Amino acid sequence: MNPNPIRYTRTAMTLHWLIAFAVLAQIAFGWYLEIIPLGAPPRAAVINFHKSTGLVIGALILFRVAWRLTHTPPPLPESMPAWERIAARVNHVLLYACMLIMPIAGYTASNFSKYGVKLFNAVLLPPWGVDDRDIYAFFNGLHVGTSYVFVSLIALHVLAAAKHLIFPRHGVLRRMLPS
Repeated sequence: MNPNPIRYTRTAMTLHWLIAFAVLAQIAFGWYLEIIPLGAPPRAAVINFHKSTGLVIGALILFRVAWRLTHTPPPLPESMPAWERIAARVNHVLLYACMLIMPIAGYTASNFSKYGVKLFNAVLLPPWGVDDRDIYAFFNGLHVGTSYVFVSLIALHVLAAAKHLIFPRHGVLRRMLPS
């Protein structure tokens, strides 16, 4: 492992872009679920699909976290102002926190409802918690609330990337783009 790489590894780039698109699609899909009326025939199948894809994305996120902990990312250039380096670091830590909190809270909420998760509408993963509306509401609220924080952090991340695309003085953006 190179202790001071210039670019992210191909695996890190692949995980970044795959998870970025998957998470954005999953959040949009989750917000769409809010407008499906209670009791509508497709609601249960659509919600279970959201839960199933959330578990898959959650597994990818765990792999990404493990990869990140075992592979040193390229350092930010010393030519970047200190406040930008600090802001980037804080944003990354918060993005990773949201990546972990959101699927864990969603899965936990599902386990405190009588429905549990029916993986891709085929395999029932029975709930391991009791059917408790208060516990469900807490974790579901955390799940949904985290999505709004996550989207705000993603917007900041994208704006910072756009800044580095428009003003490419430090070469920061090309570290995460395929060559």
